[in-house]
Amino acid sequence: MIGASGFGISMNRFMTMQRVVIVGSIGWIVAISVLHARLNLGAFDRPTPAKRAIVERFRVGYIPVTCHLTCPVTNFINERTTGDGLFEPVRFSGWPELKETFLSGDLEATFILAPMAIALREQGVPLKIVYLGHRDGTALMARKDSNIFKIEDLRGKKIAVPNRFSNQLLILYKVMKDRGMNIKDCEIVELPAPDMAAALFTRAVDAVISGEPFMAQTEMDGYGRVIFLTKDVWPGFISCVLAVPDRVIKTRRDDVQKLVDGIAKSGKWLDQSGKHRMTAAEFAGNLYYHQNPELLKFVLSQPPDRVKYTNLAVVRRDFEEIEALGREAGILKGTARFEDYADPSFVQDESAIKPYDWEGPP
Repeated sequence: MIGASGFGISMNRFMTMQRVVIVGSIGWIVAISVLHARLNLGAFDRPTPAKRAIVERFRVGYIPVTCHLTCPVTNFINERTTGDGLFEPVRFSGWPELKETFLSGDLEATFILAPMAIALREQGVPLKIVYLGHRDGTALMARKDSNIFKIEDLRGKKIAVPNRFSNQLLILYKVMKDRGMNIKDCEIVELPAPDMAAALFTRAVDAVISGEPFMAQTEMDGYGRVIFLTKDVWPGFISCVLAVPDRVIKTRRDDVQKLVDGIAKSGKWLDQSGKHRMTAAEFAGNLYYHQNPELLKFVLSQPPDRVKYTNLAVVRRDFEEIEALGREAGILKGTARFEDYADPSFVQDESAIKPYDWEGPP
C-alpha cells in the first residue's frame, strides 16, 4: 500500500514533470516561430535598398499631354545624372482612371485638371495644389473644310472637351461670354483627348479643344484648322496642376519638396532652349508617351510660345479667376477657397530656381 505521504510525493513529481513539459512545449513553439520569422519572413533583417524602395515608393500620375511633360523630363534627367529618378511616373490614358487611382490612395501625387482638383476638395477630398503643369498649351481646332473660322461660328456646333471639370470647358465659357454668346448655344460633349483627332477627322464633332499634342495632330495631318490658341485669348492659361494628398504632405514633406523642385527645374530647362525641347520630345515620345516624337517637336516649336513651362508657382489670383468662372459655368460650388486646396509654400522664390545643368545624351 502506498501511504498518503508517498502519494503526495508522487503527485508533486507528476506536477513538476507536467510543468516541464508545458514550459518546454511553449519554448519550442516560440523558438520555431522566431526561426520562421527570421528565415522566411525576414523579420529581423536590415531593410535592403530594394525593400526600402517598396516601402518608400513615390508614384506620380500623368497623362501623355504636354502639360505633364515636366513629369517624364524630371524622371529622365535624374536617372541619367544621379541614377535615381526621384519618383515612379505612372502613365494613364484618361482622366477617369487617373482620378480613381488617386482617390484610392495608390498615388503619392498626380498631375490633374485644375478645376477637377478644386471640385474634389469641395467634395471633401483632402488634397493640395503645390505647382502648375504649364501655361497655355491648348488649342481649339475645326476641320479645314468646315465653315468655322472664328469663335462666333461655333453657334449650333458640336464641340468636344476632355472633361466637364476641365479648364478647356471654362475657356469656351469665357471666350463666348466675352463675345456676348452663351455656351448653351453649342452642344458640348466629353471625349478623351486621345480620341479627339479621330472624332474630328470622321466629322463626329465639329470642333475639338484639349491640351496638346492631340490638337496639333489634326494640324500635322492636314485636316485641322486652328481657331485659337489659348495664349491669344487667355494669356497665362492654366490647364493642369500638381496635386498631393494632405497625408503625403504631412508625412513625406521632404519628398514632396524634392518633387516640386525637380518639376520646377525641368520647366526652366525646357524653356531654356529649343534644343532642350527637341531632346525632351525624343525621349518623352519614345519612352514615356509612346507617341511620335515629331508630333511633340511640332507642338513645342510651332510656335515656341504655344506652351510655356515657367512662371508655374501657385498664385491666388490665378485660381480665384478659375473659381469665379467655375461657379458661373456651374461646375464648381464655391465651397472651397484658395487656402483649402492650395499650398504655395513649396516655392518661396521661383526666380531662385535654376534649370537642370544637363545638355542631353552625349
